Formats: sequence, C-alpha cells, structure tokens
Amino acid sequence: MSTLPSPERRLGADRFLCLRTNEWCAHGGVLRAFAAVSRLGDGVAWYVLMAAMILADGIDGLRASAHMAATGAIALLLYKGLKHWTRRPRPFAADVRIRAWIAPLDEFSFPSGHTLHAVSFSIVALAYYPELAWLLVPFTAMVALSRVVLGLHWPSDVLAATVIGSVLGGGTLWLGSQVPGVA
Repeated sequence: MSTLPSPERRLGADRFLCLRTNEWCAHGGVLRAFAAVSRLGDGVAWYVLMAAMILADGIDGLRASAHMAATGAIALLLYKGLKHWTRRPRPFAADVRIRAWIAPLDEFSFPSGHTLHAVSFSIVALAYYPELAWLLVPFTAMVALSRVVLGLHWPSDVLAATVIGSVLGGGTLWLGSQVPGVA
C-alpha cells in the first residue's frame, strides 16, 4: 500500500493552495509587496548582492560573485530546458479562477525559475557569507511564495524548484571544493 497521495489528490492540493493564496492579492498592500519581491527576484537583488560583495570584500567578494554567476548560468539552462520539455501550463492559464496579478516572463510554469535561482544563489552566497542568512533566507522564501500568490506557479513548481536549486547550489559548492585553488 502506497503512502503517497494519488496524482489527482496532489493536483487538487496544488490547485487549492494556489486558489487560496491567489486571493490574498485582492488586498492592494499584499499585491504591491509580492509584486515588489517578485521583481527583485527577477535578478535585481542578486546583481546588487554580487556587486556589494565585490565592493565590500574585494577579491573574495569577486570569487563569491563569480561562483553565483556560474551557478545562475547553469540554473538558467536547467529551468529553460525543463520548461520547454514539460510545457506545464501556468495556473492562471489552467484555471480561470486564478488570476495572474503580474505578467509572466515566459509561457510555462514548471519549474519556477525565480525560486530555482533564489535557492541556488542563497546557498552559494551563504557558503561565503553565512552572516547574510537573516536577509537571504526570508527573501528567498518570499520570492518562492510570491510566485504562487501572484498566480504564476503551482506550489509543486516552487517545491520542485527548491529541490533543484538546493541540489544545484550544493553541487556547485562541492565541485568548487574539488578544484585546487577554488573554494
């Protein structure tokens, strides 16, 4: 006897969570907050962080920023390939009750590129600067949540992106530790 829920039950939970959180944006302040977090997660926050690392920490900051940039390039290839392969419709395209509160950056839903990047970038950045956890952990969680609340991703898209981003971030740290002179 399997303990995993059936595919129909998982889809039902995905839809239910997306519908309930999407309603939050009917309150203007909630919409503005999540739209701003989502916009920062487009790349703006990460570019600012990388520049700040270089300015604050010189060559060590450059090393961390280069590691983040390389991780981001791999993340981009991964999520674009997965989106093209899976072609999963976005929630607002699959259910007329779900509203896209902001325009999506592309057509498909799986996985969440914002979440994948946020998780992998945070893992790499925190390996170099663990004192930034107070900022990066909540920001990453808000980026992930924003994608569902704004009607752009199913919760399972965000969960999968969290797993992929974790493996990617951890994997690039491990690979970097295997190369002499890189860490």
